[in-house]
Amino acid sequence: QLQLVESGGGVVQPGGTLILFCAAFGIIVAPNEMGWYRQAPGKQRESVAAITSGGSTNYADSVKGRFTISRDTAENMVFLQMNSLKPEDTAVYACRLRHPTGRGPYDYWGQGTQVTVSS
Repeated sequence: QLQLVESGGGVVQPGGTLILFCAAFGIIVAPNEMGWYRQAPGKQRESVAAITSGGSTNYADSVKGRFTISRDTAENMVFLQMNSLKPEDTAVYACRLRHPTGRGPYDYWGQGTQVTVSS
């Protein structure tokens, strides 16, 4: 029923910038949290950034000061601007929509988009 679709991934040189987009299709329940997760080869999936329907944000320490998460006014899209990209940012980035507490069955994932940072 509810689907998330990501776009904006690609290959960029170190120090470059990419913007990821996630669109949610379906009935959006509030309150909610939308966030970006990433999984690099050989590593566990980790939370990168998240933003609630109320506008509160959280970032992983590794991306603070470099990445910015935002939502559109309709709260059906989320964006991740990634500046000063590093090779260690290389991963598959996936969008997630869930209840802000993580409780209940309201939990949806996108398919992911590849980000590769390489010179």
